[in-house]
Amino acid sequence: MRVVGIALVYVWRYSFGLLTPSGTCKYHPSCSQYAIDAFRAHGLARGAVLAGWRVLRCNPWSHGGVDYAEHAKLFERRARRRHA
Repeated sequence: MRVVGIALVYVWRYSFGLLTPSGTCKYHPSCSQYAIDAFRAHGLARGAVLAGWRVLRCNPWSHGGVDYAEHAKLFERRARRRHA
């Protein structure tokens, strides 16, 4: 199922994403690459939540910076409970 999310990101990238000038993203990696990484690392549902949260954080008042989907802590507490 995660392939569906990744495919949707590529559709976005090569359609509406072309309207955004390159180098304008405040974050590294870009939001679309973050979404692809989130889908690969966390699956479709959790990846969609992480990608949506990232897009909401990308606004004129954010500072940006380096942010990787693999280091996301949104689901960390639940994962710790499962392994304990």
